[in-house]
Amino acid sequence: MRHLSVHRVRTGVVGALITALFGAAGLSAPAAALSPDDPTAPAGNEAGAQVGTRTGTQTGAQVGEALAPTPPMGFNNWNSTHCRADFNESMIKGIADIFVERGLKEAGYTYVNLDDCWALPQRNAEGRLVPDPVRFPNGIKAVADYVHSKGLKFGIYTSAGTKTCNRAGFPGALGHEYSDAQQFADWGVDYLKYDNCNNQGVDARLRYTTMRDALLATGRPIVFSICEWGQNRPWEWAKGVGQLWRTTGDISDNWGSMVSITKRNLALAPYAGPGHWNDPDMLEVGNGGMTDTEYRTHFSMWSIMAAPLLIGSDLRKVPESAFEILGNREVIAVDQDPLGRQGAVIGSEGGRWVVAKELADGSRAVALFNESGRPQRIATTAQAVGLPAAAAYKVRDLWRHTSANTAGTIAATVPAHGTVLLRISQDRGWALLPPAVEVGADDSVMAESGRTVKLTATVTDLGRTPALAVSARVTGPQGWTVEAVGRTAAPVLTSGAKLTTEWEVTVPADASAGTHELTVAAAYRSPTGKRLTASVPASVSVVVAPPAGRSYLSNLSWLNAVNGWGPVEKDTSNGESKAGDGRPITIGGQVFAKGLGVHASSTVEYYAGGRCTGVSASAGVDDEKGSRGTVAFEIWADGVKAASTGVLTNAMNAQPVSADVTGAKVVRLVVTDGGDGIDSDHADWADLTISC
Repeated sequence: MRHLSVHRVRTGVVGALITALFGAAGLSAPAAALSPDDPTAPAGNEAGAQVGTRTGTQTGAQVGEALAPTPPMGFNNWNSTHCRADFNESMIKGIADIFVERGLKEAGYTYVNLDDCWALPQRNAEGRLVPDPVRFPNGIKAVADYVHSKGLKFGIYTSAGTKTCNRAGFPGALGHEYSDAQQFADWGVDYLKYDNCNNQGVDARLRYTTMRDALLATGRPIVFSICEWGQNRPWEWAKGVGQLWRTTGDISDNWGSMVSITKRNLALAPYAGPGHWNDPDMLEVGNGGMTDTEYRTHFSMWSIMAAPLLIGSDLRKVPESAFEILGNREVIAVDQDPLGRQGAVIGSEGGRWVVAKELADGSRAVALFNESGRPQRIATTAQAVGLPAAAAYKVRDLWRHTSANTAGTIAATVPAHGTVLLRISQDRGWALLPPAVEVGADDSVMAESGRTVKLTATVTDLGRTPALAVSARVTGPQGWTVEAVGRTAAPVLTSGAKLTTEWEVTVPADASAGTHELTVAAAYRSPTGKRLTASVPASVSVVVAPPAGRSYLSNLSWLNAVNGWGPVEKDTSNGESKAGDGRPITIGGQVFAKGLGVHASSTVEYYAGGRCTGVSASAGVDDEKGSRGTVAFEIWADGVKAASTGVLTNAMNAQPVSADVTGAKVVRLVVTDGGDGIDSDHADWADLTISC
């Protein structure tokens, strides 16, 4: 009874605070939803339980915009520590120190957040959460106070279930929403990540709305992060409940996982805005599972998607390149733009993604994202990304920190797995800027070891002003021979003009199979006399022709692979987003030892060298997703569709598909989504063979 009496007194004070808080904004204070198992939940449930009423939704949306007008930025420990012992008080204080010392706080990073495993597995006798005394010997409030002393904000984690997600079974908040929320507020929590494990099948809207009301009842402004993995399509109902919601499962520190999540989140652009953000999960930058090029893509795509930027690496251990990526203020400005638009997809053919985001000053951020495993030219126009017609535009490269003028074309040769992030604007001073010069080369050059192939390189003036004294050069890896065939320079390139150069590239006899990178460089002068250079990667794929006879393609190396969810898997199903997590290929109960496991939309290319005659497989939707999934299989020979299955479903047994590929240099295996989206489209090319 003593506990209840204390809470009733506190509730009265908090009620006055809430009334004052909302009254100052000209709003009505929300009624709280009842959590019947929580002895501290206020009685009188009728108004607050009506999810979607004017009181609940409109008030919540306005409060959300005040709490998170731009996507939250900060830190969360989970990606780097999980539940290991290095997650402790010292780490959290150290991150807060680094935020200040390395300029991350000044760049906009605000929240220092704990994830799972901060508590003991059992509540105390009063039903309160107990911090782990080994990890946090001074308690949570002391850590929050330290973070606040640095001018930062503090976040914590729990789950909308009886237990959190860790196997140790730490207590969740289901049935304890009001007492837990008050405990968080008393500690000085500013941000709550609310997970989805052990939810007992309780309706997601009810679980998350109840915690929203519990947080509001504390009178403390607390950002509410809904982490239910997109299972119940929160983008359709959570505006006004939380300030951000996870749209996918957990990210992993690999290319396949990051790209798969990017694709799923890109489709949800209409649902994001100030106070209500799509959350594709935390950043992996600095954790070591991807290259710096891939991490720049990760950070670029999160920023153009207006995603929360929560650092997931232990900043005490990361390389300097991670600080350079995470601290790029020009890229951060795209994410934090006050208009709050999420970038929209303009095109994605062949893994060449163009994503454009309207910014508050009328300019556009444009991401040229190359999903493929080789350099590709990606192009669009100022008008295609939403800018009005103009004589010329300013182009700002947000990674190179350089500016130029363009007559309207936006183009670049983008490295494999890379992203060029640009800001395009109308600027009266465009004529004082040098012309944008595009350097490029053939997208796909293939050669067998010891052979000589031709490479065409180009230098194009995309600007409105001329490029002067233009020259081109191509260099290859050590041991390769690169020689020019014909002219390599031009005295002037006017707007739209192009210098085309031809090069003979001789591949060493001992060159290994795979993609080898060359460099195409250009030098030129602007009309004001400024000397400029530009360079891009080009590639030559050193290939090995398939052996004579019939071979399983899963035993051979592909030229390029693009997959809709996780990586393409050899001799297993697609599995999930991590490499190597597939299962035995199974279609309609039949198990196959050989083949490729993919996920729509997928493309896998193989070199045939003009020496092969046929490709065949048993195609179908893998059993690992139950009754879900619809896909269609296609076989292409040198850009011509040679065979297709039509739409296949999980209810169908494996279907035979074969194609005549006589004389083709490249065979391309395509899986589409069957016309209904990519949900659970796990597809198998079982017993996939090529005859040569």
